[in-house]
Amino acid sequence: MKAIVIVALALGFAFATPAYAQDQPADNMQILMEKLKADKKLLVAENMQLTESEAKAFWPIYESYQKDLDKINQRLGKVINDYGANYQSLTDDLADKLTTEAIAIEVDRTKLMQSYLPKLKKALPAKKVARYYQLEHKIRSVINFQLAVNIPLVK
Repeated sequence: MKAIVIVALALGFAFATPAYAQDQPADNMQILMEKLKADKKLLVAENMQLTESEAKAFWPIYESYQKDLDKINQRLGKVINDYGANYQSLTDDLADKLTTEAIAIEVDRTKLMQSYLPKLKKALPAKKVARYYQLEHKIRSVINFQLAVNIPLVK
């Protein structure tokens, strides 16, 4: 569990601090994001307890899911950046636009999980599918906590 918190905090820090990210050279941020993705993959590997045949079926699905999830996370990063850039002068129209997009992102995240469920069920026993989604949920929960701590309420 401690490893989940560490990886999620690191991902959350990189994700929740757009000002920090903007101050870093692009190649440094790319290196950081690749390291965080590798740490997450290691955390999943350590917790999934996959057999060789399960691993062969699971990892391509995992990689595809992470690519699709990254697209959703990029959208959330844009919402956070837009909010941060306009925090002091946020209008009702922009607040509405950002709220609508944030909700659409969460809907799309759920749809993504639903779309991968049949693939995961083909590759793994149901308990391991549940474990994988638990890991994703735990990591997401810690990131959401960090976002909640670092993003101020609308004035």
